[in-house]
Amino acid sequence: MEYEGVRCTRRCAATGRELRPGEKFYSVLAAEGANLVRYDYSAEAWPGPSEKAVGWWKSQLPAREGVRVHWAPNDVMLDLLEQLANDPAKADMRYVLALLLVRRRVCRLEETKRENAQHETLVLFCPRREQEYRVTVVAPDEARSKEIQDELARLLFAT
Repeated sequence: MEYEGVRCTRRCAATGRELRPGEKFYSVLAAEGANLVRYDYSAEAWPGPSEKAVGWWKSQLPAREGVRVHWAPNDVMLDLLEQLANDPAKADMRYVLALLLVRRRVCRLEETKRENAQHETLVLFCPRREQEYRVTVVAPDEARSKEIQDELARLLFAT
C-alpha cells in the first residue's frame, strides 16, 4: 500500500477554496486501490465519509501565530494498524505504529511471544475496542525508521 498526498492540503477538496487560519475542517483517509489518499473539506462542504473511508476526523487549521500539530484520532490510528495487517511489505511500519499506540496508552502490551530465534510477536490489547492485536516484531534499521516516521507523520498528523 502506498501513501501519497496525505498532508493537509489547506484547500477544500469539494470547492477548491483555500482553508483559512482558525477554520474548522474535516479530513478523510480513503482507500483508492492500493493507495491511501487524504482529502480535506471545509465544514460547509463536508459530504460525510465515503464508503472508501478508512477513517476521518474534524480539525482546525492553526492560526498564523503558531503551528500546533495534532495526532489523528486514536480510532483512525487503530484502523490503520488493522489495515496494515494485510500488507506484509509494511510489517515494520505496523510494528512502529503498534509501539506508538502502546506509548500513547491506546493499547497495552499483554505479552511477547517468541516462536523461535527469528520470530517474535507482540500481543497487544485495546480496551477501547476490547480487541487483541498480534504484531510481528520487525525492527527497522535507522534509515527505514526515518522513512516510517516521516510516512506516519504525513499520514497521522493534523496541523
